[in-house]
Amino acid sequence: MKVILLKDVKNVGKKGEVINAADGYARNYLFPKKLAQEANDANMHILNKKNEAERKKKLEEMEAAQEVAASLKDKEVKISAKSGDNGRLFGAITSKDIAAALEKQYNVKVDKKKIVTDTIKTMGTFDIEVKVYPEVSTKIKVVVSEQ
Repeated sequence: MKVILLKDVKNVGKKGEVINAADGYARNYLFPKKLAQEANDANMHILNKKNEAERKKKLEEMEAAQEVAASLKDKEVKISAKSGDNGRLFGAITSKDIAAALEKQYNVKVDKKKIVTDTIKTMGTFDIEVKVYPEVSTKIKVVVSEQ
């Protein structure tokens, strides 16, 4: 019997997949626990509409991420910090500091988790990668100067 999974089922499949299940397994386990529904024409039509809506939403998110990446490309973020001898900073510049500086200088909100960097502990210029979306990333320059 063909069924559409409504939730992830271990060793069977993921949500939204159409699978072949034994009649007894479907009727006695999957249907009563609301883990699946029968794959008839009406349910398949609903599933196709949901999949199409998800594809459109992901495409819109991807386009928005590409716009943000284009606006950030080759931007230079200036951060001033207190430093001691040999250009070493008191403390460090973290992704949180970079995100705050991006918002302050360019009015672009970027989640600190999307900024890929180690902590910066010296003065200088650093190339930092910003992952705006899983497949979309861009590079920015971070210039750390003495306060």
